[in-house]
Amino acid sequence: MAAAVANGTKKLEQIQPKRAVISGPTNPMVTPLLTDLYQFTMAYAYWKAGKHNERAVFDLYFRKNPFGGEYTIFAGLEECIKFIAHYKLAEDEIAFIRSSLPPSCEGAFYDYLRGINCSDVELYSIPEGSVVFPKVPLMRIEGPIAVVQLLETAFVNLINYASLVTTNAARHRFVAGKSKLLLEFGLRRAQGPDGGISASKYCYMGGFDATSNVAAGKLFGIPLRGTHSHAFISSFMSPDEIKEKSLKHQNGSSVCKDFVSLVKTWLNKLKRSRLLGGIFSETNQSELAALTSYGLAFPGCFLALVDTYDVMRSGVPNFCAVALALNDLGYRAVGIRLDSGDLAYQSCEARKFFQTIEKEFGVPGFGKMNITASNDLNEETLDALKKQGHQIDSFGIGTHLVTCYAQPALGVVFKLVEINNQPRIKLSEEVTKVSIPCKKRCFRLYGKEGYPLVDIMTGENEPPPKVGERILCRHPFTESKRAYVVPQRVEELLKCFWTGSSGKKREDLPPLKDIREQCIEQLEKMRPDHMRRLNPTPYKVSVSAKLYDFIHFLWLNEAPVGELQ
Repeated sequence: MAAAVANGTKKLEQIQPKRAVISGPTNPMVTPLLTDLYQFTMAYAYWKAGKHNERAVFDLYFRKNPFGGEYTIFAGLEECIKFIAHYKLAEDEIAFIRSSLPPSCEGAFYDYLRGINCSDVELYSIPEGSVVFPKVPLMRIEGPIAVVQLLETAFVNLINYASLVTTNAARHRFVAGKSKLLLEFGLRRAQGPDGGISASKYCYMGGFDATSNVAAGKLFGIPLRGTHSHAFISSFMSPDEIKEKSLKHQNGSSVCKDFVSLVKTWLNKLKRSRLLGGIFSETNQSELAALTSYGLAFPGCFLALVDTYDVMRSGVPNFCAVALALNDLGYRAVGIRLDSGDLAYQSCEARKFFQTIEKEFGVPGFGKMNITASNDLNEETLDALKKQGHQIDSFGIGTHLVTCYAQPALGVVFKLVEINNQPRIKLSEEVTKVSIPCKKRCFRLYGKEGYPLVDIMTGENEPPPKVGERILCRHPFTESKRAYVVPQRVEELLKCFWTGSSGKKREDLPPLKDIREQCIEQLEKMRPDHMRRLNPTPYKVSVSAKLYDFIHFLWLNEAPVGELQ
């Protein structure tokens, strides 16, 4: 298989010798066999009928925004490009296909499969990280119908979850606010290793700041964050277990030979504090030992979990004793993590505790210590915490984020819209499932305030919308829904990302960090009422008057006429 892939890659490099080599899919399971059996049965039937090389155009899009919202973030494009750049069936894969299809299938078909690659495919796409809407093609894929059909399932798979989890991340960012640090902690709850890796990548794209997932950090350059678990705290019994007690001053000028005693001294000072009196008495000594040990191990980035026994009567005072001891040696502790209980109340009480210490002991900045919260957070809990006036700086979010608990799938579809320059339409008794035929161009029209007003689809050969020109925008299926728009800016959405052997100029694939920045920038340009959690205003998706007329002409032409007797 490796030799076959290498040969296919070499051929494509010869087609585009000046372009950077595109690496293979991140997940090695993304191969030509990552598809449904019916793609191969259709490929055989196309081949048997002599239709396999007919030029076809497919649109990849979705029908409804997820999570009850009115926007979606498009993601997964890079993985699709990696897939087609290395598309080549190996001999063992062809042998398996042969064993899976009926024995009546002719042997020459398998010779045809051996020669397949994506050098005759062109892919036009909205850039990854863009805000997108239903019915508008995210991708337009052109090429021999059998080949493009073989790409369908993998494309839908690579786009569906990626766009869903990126949108979920963007929604969490919107509720949390720009100033909060968002940490993706979902690996242990994700649906398998690829679910975990993909979630980390696309949550970062959607606006999260870091991940706990070390593999994703290595693969994609995502910042890593993490502290320790409750097991670390409960693994200690007493401070006597700490063997190495010395800690060098941050500037290297001196050494504290007994850091444990320094911590205990600070804990006693806190107990005797006039302003802190009554909040706690005796703290848990095994927790104190664990936090002291962790402080010795990570003096420059000390962030501690404080809810193992009791947050305010043990965890926070023990943390502060270690943090103050570190402060004496020139280190600045990072903060605490809360993982259970009333997070809003605990964060407020912890903040008061920190501020009291800053005031009474004259430790600059101690009152602004970072407070991180985790514990099965989701959009609703973030919203509720905001209304309760919490004092949390960072949120670690896992299960609800990476599993997309509120909605399991986006519902991406892949529909034939043209073959041999002849537009095709898919009809349904459900109007939402009727496809929009023909090869299209897609534009975003912006208003005077800089917000997007409407996305409009036109036929490929129609003149594009122009700035300052009055344009009739029509709902694809509802006759009465229409409006004139005079755009102040026009943006064409579909760009060429894979040219095959056509020689056309294609867009480069930007790095993940740039895609993330574009995503955040696009979200900020959206009108606030489209973004709100409750009762958001639907964004308008339209077609040109000419395309509207053609859709309905084709609809009437293709729909069978009933007969009453």
